Amino acid sequence: MSILVVGGAGYIGSHVNKMLARKGYDTVVFDNLVYGHEEAVVAGEFVRGDLANKDDIRKVFEGRSIDAVFHFANYAYVGESCIEPEKYYYNNIVNTLNLLSVMREEGCKKIIFSSSCSTYGVPEEVPIKEDARQNPMSPYAKTKLMTEMILQDYATAYGLRYVGFRYFNACGADPEGELGESHNPETHIIPITLDVASGLRSEMKVFGNDYNTPDGTNIRDYVHVLDLAEAHIAALEYFDKGGKNDFFNIGTEKGFSNLEIIEEVKKVTGKDFPVVITERRPGDPDILVGTCEKARKVLGWVPKYSDIETVIKTAWNWHENKRF
Repeated sequence: MSILVVGGAGYIGSHVNKMLARKGYDTVVFDNLVYGHEEAVVAGEFVRGDLANKDDIRKVFEGRSIDAVFHFANYAYVGESCIEPEKYYYNNIVNTLNLLSVMREEGCKKIIFSSSCSTYGVPEEVPIKEDARQNPMSPYAKTKLMTEMILQDYATAYGLRYVGFRYFNACGADPEGELGESHNPETHIIPITLDVASGLRSEMKVFGNDYNTPDGTNIRDYVHVLDLAEAHIAALEYFDKGGKNDFFNIGTEKGFSNLEIIEEVKKVTGKDFPVVITERRPGDPDILVGTCEKARKVLGWVPKYSDIETVIKTAWNWHENKRF
């Protein structure tokens, strides 16, 4: 039996693929390399293909016994999704339907889907629970919620088995330095701040300092990418035990402000650099922190790598020795 890792050449998918291999699973990575890196596929078999082409999907199933699918192949730039919503609805919705259609043809019933805490929108309560009202604010976030709804309908109609993970802020890198976060363009605060620390950018911009938080900057929940990978392994084991279809928050239940992240980067790297306060971005909530009690109780998942010092140290190690 093999695990099909769709989007496994990307940041999170590549770390999950490596951990699956370490745990003894056979993997097949399927990626169109629009945003992924073939060099990041350090384990298993790589097949280049596109979810927009159902024949490409059929070929990756051909001659292989695929037991479960991990789906990471969504476009994820919130700002771009507001400018080009059609691109996001086609890739994140239509292409997911293509994948589910071929899974049905092939009799593959299990899928683990990368959803997002962005489906909650501006939270009414913090920390956010899984039963909180979902009110996505961008086309990107709407595609995540729509996919959650599609999975539920496919489960009812076709017997699909699913687990959906609502990630908070994925961060950090493989402690062995083999894998890390490499986006183009880069929009995440930790790699951007590391760019500034290493001299690749001249200054660190902070979008607003008048939020309702202790230092006036946004607070977010940062979860190490290896802890995300561990959650996916736990989901496979959950399937094997007959676990029911469900959605889970994956975070740390702790929040750090933008300025706290910047100060931690300065501490870990030993670098000082200018920080410039600029205008707020529209739609940014003050605080996004989730409760992960459900994942702990149901999946037995506990974050091991997500203390902020480990996050920054592993990210900095990768940043200074990039392979791709």
